[in-house]
Amino acid sequence: MHNHSHEPASGHTHTHSHGHHGHSHLPSTPDRVGAIFVWSIALNSVYIIAELAAGLMYHSVALLSDASHNVSDVASLLLSLLAFRLARRKSNSRFTYGYKKTTVLSALGNAVILLIAIGVLGYESFTRLLHPQPVEGGVIAWVAGIGIAVNAASALLFFRSRKNDLNVRSAYLHMASDALVSVGVVLAGILISFTGWYWLDPVIGLAVLAVILFSTWSLLVESFRLSVDAVPESIRLEEIQHVMESVPGVRRVHHIHIWAMSTTENALTAHVMLDSDLVFEEKIKTIRRLKHELEHQNIPHSTIEMEQG
Repeated sequence: MHNHSHEPASGHTHTHSHGHHGHSHLPSTPDRVGAIFVWSIALNSVYIIAELAAGLMYHSVALLSDASHNVSDVASLLLSLLAFRLARRKSNSRFTYGYKKTTVLSALGNAVILLIAIGVLGYESFTRLLHPQPVEGGVIAWVAGIGIAVNAASALLFFRSRKNDLNVRSAYLHMASDALVSVGVVLAGILISFTGWYWLDPVIGLAVLAVILFSTWSLLVESFRLSVDAVPESIRLEEIQHVMESVPGVRRVHHIHIWAMSTTENALTAHVMLDSDLVFEEKIKTIRRLKHELEHQNIPHSTIEMEQG
């Protein structure tokens, strides 16, 4: 019963007036997304080297801590890319769903990495607040300015695909929050060079960490939900049940389970009670129609068990 036969549905599309507009945008994304990850990793790696060098030369903990934060970002981008590649590996007799779920684990891992980075940098900023140290404001501002360009460019790359995939959203959040970090560091650098207020360095650091914490929390919650097979955020179980029950020939739908197979693909199992007067051919057609409706609800894999009314 577990052959997720969504082929018949697509072969059946011409009978429905709404065609296939609902799921035409999905197949083209993976290659593009993979390329975006590679570009972003390359861009950020070059920047990290420059930032570390400047931080060491000018003894700026702001630059060093920002660099270490960027290292954690590149690590998480690599994690996402690996998950992306794994997710496209074919299923086998042991991993019947393939490795799609690695994308969820990667998103969860990313959220945890970010929280750890926030903890470390928070501690660092706090100790610096108690004991401010002189730093070279101008250099900080220039290096962080390059950071704004690198991170904003990376964030823009991810922006278009962020709605389709939790990992892409996590990468987008990372890059966007990094651009914010860099803006903060630039402002601090400029102010420090004019005023000599060295305490600004850790203050801006703490403010930025609060912003990152806020964006990371939702990522952590959602990726945890998906890893324990909760219904994905974008799907309402009651709505799905209503859509299924409004298909002609369907009496009642129960025992519905919806979960995420990956950060982009959802699956469903359900028991469906059909009208008792339907002949076998009509029952098969009704099931196909159900599967097709589910594809439009972003549930490409469905296993439906028929029950007699």
